[in-house]
Amino acid sequence: MTEKKKFIIGSRGSKLSLAYSNHVKNLLLKSNSKFDNNSIEIKIIKTSGDIFHTKRISDIGGKGVFCKQIEDELLESKIDLAVHSLKDLPTKMTEGLCVNSVVKRNDPRDAFLSHSGKSFKELKFQSKIGTSSFRRQAQLNLLRSDLEIVTMRGNIDTRIRKLKNHEYDAIVLSFAGIQMLNLTNEVNEVFTTEQMLPALGQGVIALQCKEDDKKTLNILKAINDEETYYCIKAERALLEAIGGDCDTAIGGIAKLSNEKIFLKSELFSNDGKKKFEFQDSGHFREAKEIGYKVGKELLNKAGSDFKIQGN
Repeated sequence: MTEKKKFIIGSRGSKLSLAYSNHVKNLLLKSNSKFDNNSIEIKIIKTSGDIFHTKRISDIGGKGVFCKQIEDELLESKIDLAVHSLKDLPTKMTEGLCVNSVVKRNDPRDAFLSHSGKSFKELKFQSKIGTSSFRRQAQLNLLRSDLEIVTMRGNIDTRIRKLKNHEYDAIVLSFAGIQMLNLTNEVNEVFTTEQMLPALGQGVIALQCKEDDKKTLNILKAINDEETYYCIKAERALLEAIGGDCDTAIGGIAKLSNEKIFLKSELFSNDGKKKFEFQDSGHFREAKEIGYKVGKELLNKAGSDFKIQGN
């Protein structure tokens, strides 16, 4: 009797990526009686973003650096499913692959951590704040122009360790990742979405597979969260409309209520000093169209103050 083929999930090897993949594995076990603990395997795949972990993401190829090697294994059918943090996925989907399912969104807000225990408002003049995001840099500068915002890379553990070693006075991280790793006791405060609109897709786990793999698509349908799915359709369409990538200082979030989707967004000028805002709403089935409309409106408002880098 031949051994039953395992269902293989491809994942980065960071603690957070493995926490996401194990979360997905547990959802699959609950939703499909044909699976047991031994029939699902998590395969760790090293990406360029993990190898060149000290360099700025934009210097080593942009958003795709956390996905390409995993996507290659998916295309070669070495894995059945790739689990990604949605905001790591490039806006344009790799040919032959799709994300037709997502896990219920975690808290999308940004978290503030300081080694002194002080809140953001209480930080001393010229305190040093670490972040890897152009969006957060622009937002923090607008909230307080007297602080020194510096670039940092590394996984959540590394960043928290650097904070505790006093390399920074404070850091800003995705609250969703902190929650997933049970590190909420490290957080001093969570920014409201009025203070800081999160990155588009923040807090969402994307389930990627081959678009012709009907079996896997069917398996994933059972764990797809429809509300999250329509929200990220709007958010991703917005990013696509402006030609955005990991270097784009843009924040936005979609919310669904009574079949209506609300999309709020803000785009920053290339120098990070000006902010352009727009929001719109409509029926959730028009999520993509709403995203495109908001993106085009933002581009119109920004005019020559915003240009995609390299264009």
